[in-house]
Amino acid sequence: MLADVIDHLVCPACREALRLTGGSVGCARGHSYDVARQGYVNMLSRPAGTADTPAMVAARARFLEAGHYAPLTRRLARLCAGAAVVADAGAGTGHHLAAALGPGAVGIAIDVSKHALKRAARAHPRIGAVVADVWRPLPVGDARVDVLLNVFAPRNAEEFARVLRPGGCLIVVTPGPGHLSPLVGRLGLLSVDEDKDRRLEDTLGTRFTRVAEETEEIALRLGHEEVEAVVGMGPSAWHTRPEELAAKIAALPDPVPVTASFHITRWALSA
Repeated sequence: MLADVIDHLVCPACREALRLTGGSVGCARGHSYDVARQGYVNMLSRPAGTADTPAMVAARARFLEAGHYAPLTRRLARLCAGAAVVADAGAGTGHHLAAALGPGAVGIAIDVSKHALKRAARAHPRIGAVVADVWRPLPVGDARVDVLLNVFAPRNAEEFARVLRPGGCLIVVTPGPGHLSPLVGRLGLLSVDEDKDRRLEDTLGTRFTRVAEETEEIALRLGHEEVEAVVGMGPSAWHTRPEELAAKIAALPDPVPVTASFHITRWALSA
């Protein structure tokens, strides 16, 4: 709930502390943000970027709740063990964040999609969900977060460094080279950029030092409906024509063996 994290949030307009009063969140300077009936608060002053649509969010919820990425979720939970405050920049439905909260820990779910945060706000009783854009100043106070998750989402090194406590950890998950093979080739999906790791270093290296990395690979057998969901929940959903995709999926074996590959890197604040 927002009440669990309100002390860690700040007004995006003036950076003052926030209070939760009834159905709104506000600061002493009079800036106010309505809390939706689903429990999230929208702190965007204007629309931002390309937010996940209701269909994409529904596909992601269906796929993740089926447990297909459970090994990744469990690994992230272990890496967050002992953290009192966990934030997820690009939290989506809050699936990974909910699993990462240990006893007494609170979570801040940040996403640009209000459709995703409708689910994130209900994913765990100690998650506070905030609609915000990672490319703008985050509505989180300085040095408030023990672990910051970033799973298949944009990264803002300056803001990530600002909200992390000294000794805190940034955990970034990016697709591995073989992610969703052979679907990428068979369905014409977006492929992983070969320079992705270098670009990750370029993005974070000015404020962070990489301290560890690992790969999590999951062997899946997906039916056609599950293939449709995994395509529909990611960026390829913006680049595929539904009728063409349906025809290509119909031509696949049912079920089809699929490899999910995740590159997990951990980063500490640079001295």
